Amino acid sequence: MLTLPLKSRNMKTPTGIKITSTLVFIFILFFVGYICSRHIDSPILRNSFSTTSKNTKSLIQRKESPKRLEIPLNCSNGNLTNTCPISYPGTLISSTNTVENSLPSTKTCPDYFRWIHEDLWPWRNTGITKEMVMRANRTANFRLVIVNGKAYLEMYEKAFQTRDTFTLWGILQLLRRYPGKLPDLDLMFDCVDWPVVSSSEYKQPNATAPPPVFRYCADDSTLDIVFPDWSFWGWPEINIKPWDTLLEELKEGNRKKKWIEREPYAYWKGNPEVAETRKDLLKCNVSDKQDWGARLYAQDWGHEIQKGFQQSNLADQCTHRYKIYIEGSAWSVSEKYILACDSLTLLVKPLYYDFFTRSLEPMKHYWPVKVDDKCRSIKFAVDWGNRHKQKVQDIGKASSDFVHKNLTMDFVYDYMFHLLNEYAKLLTYRPTIPPNSVELCSETMACPANGVEKNFMMASMVKYPSDSGPCIMPPPFDPPSFRSIRSKKEQSVRKVEMWENKFWSSQIK
Repeated sequence: MLTLPLKSRNMKTPTGIKITSTLVFIFILFFVGYICSRHIDSPILRNSFSTTSKNTKSLIQRKESPKRLEIPLNCSNGNLTNTCPISYPGTLISSTNTVENSLPSTKTCPDYFRWIHEDLWPWRNTGITKEMVMRANRTANFRLVIVNGKAYLEMYEKAFQTRDTFTLWGILQLLRRYPGKLPDLDLMFDCVDWPVVSSSEYKQPNATAPPPVFRYCADDSTLDIVFPDWSFWGWPEINIKPWDTLLEELKEGNRKKKWIEREPYAYWKGNPEVAETRKDLLKCNVSDKQDWGARLYAQDWGHEIQKGFQQSNLADQCTHRYKIYIEGSAWSVSEKYILACDSLTLLVKPLYYDFFTRSLEPMKHYWPVKVDDKCRSIKFAVDWGNRHKQKVQDIGKASSDFVHKNLTMDFVYDYMFHLLNEYAKLLTYRPTIPPNSVELCSETMACPANGVEKNFMMASMVKYPSDSGPCIMPPPFDPPSFRSIRSKKEQSVRKVEMWENKFWSSQIK
């Protein structure tokens, strides 16, 4: 049996004290409960609980989502930097921030990515040998080799203005966007407008495979591999800003004037001296004898440079219901700016295409204009459009939406990635660093640059690796769908030509 201590056994607690203590304890519990029930919903307590909850949630999020690490631009040696950082660019990124560990993309690439398969089709059976690549150097401006995520440049001939500079800059930004993801590759790039690889030379039974040449445009009779043009990263000589910036300005320009409030004419401004077809276009300008519904302006770039480009801001040129696209010496970079304007694009029948324009459809994204009867074709389009305002607005909006949604810099980089990745798969040899090459990186290009050129590089520089992988590549065209696309375009063009011919025939009577 348990024996209590002597003191405990002899002490007794009065019954009154027991009752009093119990009542006090109950009263305290009641009072605390009352206070809590009255004030638990007070703003102070709510904010306190809310703040605690948010802080806890924020801490959890910080643990789950590590801070993105910025890829630095190391110009520590000042403007004379001519060497690349040892670990540039992929190894500077934490393993938790690489593309391998990022979320896979759930976005399907725009339909024009399918043309990548078509452009690489000539080498589907033979692959691409080093001998084929080296044969392409007869016209190339430079050779670019990527080995272990680093770029090496072998220059052959300086390109016109800064075409080569900003093309190379764009590829370097791709390496920053997807560090360590591009395979080793070896390519030749020609920055001149006109494609040179004639398909007819390689159709003979014993003909060798064509040399793979990258450039900005091609046509149906050539096999040059089309690649996004330099102006996506800026064109300093004529003050065209990097595409990200310009696209936002074009959106703002579209908001300034609704389509119905715009001038009911077709607008074009450019350099007519580069092509006879443009000189011919100027004959369609308004005069005291004839109004073809066009307002055309010759661009004097020398004068414009002296005046600080005051009259050449592209975002200020979305003021007419119709805008004309016409090629220069070959394809023109102006096409994307014209299509982005909400105006109906009157597209003078082109000979050349770039990487995205083959997915544009007549009467869905533009109005086709005859190349050999421009004035009457433009006049008919303007008059027809002013009578069918809603239809014209729908086409203009469709082309503008195509550019603003499907031609963002995200998709431009993804197109480059998929094109170079598919190209690298065709190489039958392992690329090595050319003995006469120099290592190329953002530092060797941006640090010594100055003026507008440097400003555009800084504005277009990729600062972080992508949080996700590239968009999902669509499959190649099957033969029936490929024929259907061509047939649909041809039918739409013929339909418009039939309308035109019928109209002008009735005027003669």
